[in-house]
Amino acid sequence: MSELDGVFYKEILEQGIREFPNECCGVIAAADGVPVKVFPMTNADASPVTYRLDGQEQLRVFDEIEEHGWELWAIYHSHTHSDAYPSETDIRLAFYPEARYILVSLADRERPVVRSFAIADGEVTEQELVVT
Repeated sequence: MSELDGVFYKEILEQGIREFPNECCGVIAAADGVPVKVFPMTNADASPVTYRLDGQEQLRVFDEIEEHGWELWAIYHSHTHSDAYPSETDIRLAFYPEARYILVSLADRERPVVRSFAIADGEVTEQELVVT
């Protein structure tokens, strides 16, 4: 089970609503397995159906995570019109098997759904995520 602070969840949700109808994306850093910072990032695809972390931003964010001695805890993105489940593209482009992949479905913006997955070697495993 993983816990995500409600403040971080709200930050991600607000980004998703702000960037709607395009998918939002970003990463969450942790210290000793506890999330400490959300890094909202630019969706370089600027698309309602795909996301790609902006390469320059990703380099800057990963450098900051390393400088603080943090770890990459999760990569998140929104699905604007579909379930909070990894798409074939999400699975194919899951390059960080040690990270969680958090998806937020905004198909019903009144009742967003957030889910967490491990994706390794094309295998998707849901992980319990509790927003505290």
